[in-house]
Amino acid sequence: MPTAARSRQFRHPARLVVAGFAAVIAIGTMLLMLPVATRGPGGASFHNAVFQSTASVTLAGLGIVDVPTYWSPTGQAIILALTEVGALGIVTSSLLLIVLIARRVGLRGRLAAQAETHTTGLGGMRRLVVGIVVFTLGAQALISLVLFALLLTTGRTVGDAAWEGLFHGVAAFNNTGISITPGGVAAFAGEPGILATMAIAVIVGGLGFPVWLELQRNPRNPARWSLHAKLTLAATGILLVLGTVVITALEWSNPRTLGGMSGIDRIVNGAFAGVMPRTAGFASLDYGEINSDSLLFTEMLMFAGGGSGSVAGGIKVSTLALLVFVVIAEIRGEAEVNAFRRRIPEAVQRQALTVAALSINTIVLGALVVLASNDLPFADVVFEVTAAFTTAGLSTGITAELNGLGHAVLMVLMFLGRIGPLTLGVALVLRERDRRYSHPDERPLVG
Repeated sequence: MPTAARSRQFRHPARLVVAGFAAVIAIGTMLLMLPVATRGPGGASFHNAVFQSTASVTLAGLGIVDVPTYWSPTGQAIILALTEVGALGIVTSSLLLIVLIARRVGLRGRLAAQAETHTTGLGGMRRLVVGIVVFTLGAQALISLVLFALLLTTGRTVGDAAWEGLFHGVAAFNNTGISITPGGVAAFAGEPGILATMAIAVIVGGLGFPVWLELQRNPRNPARWSLHAKLTLAATGILLVLGTVVITALEWSNPRTLGGMSGIDRIVNGAFAGVMPRTAGFASLDYGEINSDSLLFTEMLMFAGGGSGSVAGGIKVSTLALLVFVVIAEIRGEAEVNAFRRRIPEAVQRQALTVAALSINTIVLGALVVLASNDLPFADVVFEVTAAFTTAGLSTGITAELNGLGHAVLMVLMFLGRIGPLTLGVALVLRERDRRYSHPDERPLVG
């Protein structure tokens, strides 16, 4: 391929996103391999470092080593920085540097930011990027401050409470699921204030920047909200209520999870377990001990994910909502698909179907490879693979037990899950074109 053609191909905004994430993962791996990043002598192996870097940048939260005991405070700070870069988005961070240094944004950078943030239009990119960063840092600071105050009541020193509050505040808003507390978030199972704060942070971070920007513009006029905002908010509310009710009901009598807690703790931890599959990855319950029906329902929630343009993973709730409206229209025999008095273009319907179908097949293929190369229970492997692709980070505890091929599959799935639906969606939109002719109709048998 000629040099000019390769240059034009690389300038594609979706390819810039892929290259950016890959570069940060590589840098994070090198930093985590430094001796100062681990508590033990000699530094981390390449295997441990690249897995942790991938899980951090993609906001997946899975791990093959215990973060509090394996990584030093320096290593934990590197992990926190990687999650922050991953959350803001490689392109958004790069554009911020351009804004601060060059005071202007070029067309290529604007297209790349549009791919990363799911916003429309090329104007006002400087204001958009600054707004995203200010909103993110402000929300994280507020959450961290609240957690700091709550952690002080647990008997921690000011320094420990400040560091744990900052780490978990950032991780919760970023939907990362990485914890530096020994025993993980399960250590807070009896602290309803901490769990509630982290759950709220996960919801706020999972709605998506486009929705929050729109709510800021029209806070008291829902009628003027875009269809994307309405779909995201409606689907998010339904899934949050449904997740809380179903998981709490299924685990209420399980003595290994909610059944062993007091009444208020059962409710709080059940609600927490209903929020976390939004791709946050924090677990106050042992997912290796929950019932099989709860595992399956959690996988469904993880697959749905959060809002488009957010730190959450999955196929995104707006995609799921669109597919629901497509099914409803087909069952009713309607020629058009409508939602909130707006018609859904056929191109958008096909794009939603494509993202969902490819995501399902990616999960199935990943599970097949892991099952073939590891002697582990089917249900645990499917849950692990789903958590990796949806960047949820929840685990039944088998991550460290997988062999090298299994870890490689999880890393590929985490990377694809973070940038795959995004870049696929952008690629599909950019490839839209009108055909000047049409073929004769013929209906094949369906069903």
